[in-house]
Amino acid sequence: MTHGNPPATPPRSTLVVTAHAGDFVWRAGGAIALAAARGEKVTIACLTFGERGESAKAWREGRKLDEIKAIRRDEAERAAATLGAEVRFFDAGDYPLTATPELTDRLVQVYRDTQPDVVLTHPVDDPYNGDHPAANRMALQARVLAQAIGYPGPGEIIGAPPVFYFEPHQPEMSGFRPEVLLDITEVWETKRKAMECLGAQQHLWDYYTDLAVRRGVQLKRNAGPNLGLAHKTMAEAYMRPYPQIAKELA
Repeated sequence: MTHGNPPATPPRSTLVVTAHAGDFVWRAGGAIALAAARGEKVTIACLTFGERGESAKAWREGRKLDEIKAIRRDEAERAAATLGAEVRFFDAGDYPLTATPELTDRLVQVYRDTQPDVVLTHPVDDPYNGDHPAANRMALQARVLAQAIGYPGPGEIIGAPPVFYFEPHQPEMSGFRPEVLLDITEVWETKRKAMECLGAQQHLWDYYTDLAVRRGVQLKRNAGPNLGLAHKTMAEAYMRPYPQIAKELA
């Protein structure tokens, strides 16, 4: 009797829901690169190009709206490719990004299509940028709706993937607590290359490099004895809105 080979286990899937074209790079580029390096599938749902509120350099150069969108799309595509991810653009318009049932429904379909094991998105609060909380609301609502067997649309329902909030630009003012420190040292150069794809926001390259250094110091301090030894650890910080599920404390 001949037995066929068991079906291959699909690779783990990470879904990143981001308000603007640059957000996934600055805030979660290390996590994305690590997942891709492990052979996992990473999908970025990019809700807007950040064409109005996050492209000041292009506006000052006299660029028009459609041209700025094209610039930001190209930057995001190159950054995503550098990190090893697929990016899907929604072109929903920024400043303001408005949460709508239609946009949420499109996100539901992405959830069901990608079947994520992990979701990364913005935290609930950001008093400096209303687009980020709007993206958060839609990301969380779509996650719940994608679990509902009675919610219409193609694709299989999803489970309950854990959600991690990546760090906002002004964490102290946004109620952000660095509850999870992710060591991204091994993929830091990849993240930096992806950051350098974002020429429209070049002023942020050094800021997010410095932030990775600071979070790396905190990671080492919380990982064991701190003997003051030199190290070059780079890290990203995350929050968890839902309980961690475990069979032992670790």
